[in-house]
Amino acid sequence: MATQMSTASVTKAYDRWSPVYDLVFGPVFKKGRSAAIVAAERIGGRIIEVGVGTGISLPQYSRENRIVGVDLSEPMLDKARERVRSGKLTHVEQIAYGDAEALQFADNSFDVVVAQYVITAVPNPEKALDEFARICRPGGEIVITTRVGAGDGLRGTIEKTLMPITSRLGFRTDFPFERYTDWAATRGDVELVESRPLPPLGHFSLVRFAKRQPSLQGHVQ
Repeated sequence: MATQMSTASVTKAYDRWSPVYDLVFGPVFKKGRSAAIVAAERIGGRIIEVGVGTGISLPQYSRENRIVGVDLSEPMLDKARERVRSGKLTHVEQIAYGDAEALQFADNSFDVVVAQYVITAVPNPEKALDEFARICRPGGEIVITTRVGAGDGLRGTIEKTLMPITSRLGFRTDFPFERYTDWAATRGDVELVESRPLPPLGHFSLVRFAKRQPSLQGHVQ
């Protein structure tokens, strides 16, 4: 039986992580965060970071962009707001509660949607991806840093075995890359434009989807 995750359980897990999140995950995800921001700023403009957490990424964004951050965890958001205040991050437009699976923004609201280590932490990843595509403007991009599961072999077996534990901690270990490609294949408005491994150990990847211009969507079979 597949391990079930719920919005409430994920929120509770990250509420617990909030006091030590930067210490535990900051160094591990540092290079991935930087890679995501570089990718996002190739497009630039109005950028939303879904799963902004403690706002650890916010100081890295160029002041030329406008940044919105959303997260489920209020303790995490409190830390993000304090980071904005103390760092005088005037390019941050808004920090607010937000569910990746039901984002309270209009269609085509953002030039770039960034989700760092988020997709494997939501109960319904494809629903979140649909939301990212909805709020991203045509010509914009969805930039994701993500754990990629092994699928088969010893590592894949270990990942599946660990799922009941890691899901209670707020994330999946078992998440094959095919879930991204299968999702993109069901849509006519997104195209995978990059996938490359990130440190540490290549267990994480930078994944970019471009949202097609309407004039191009009709040519997709």
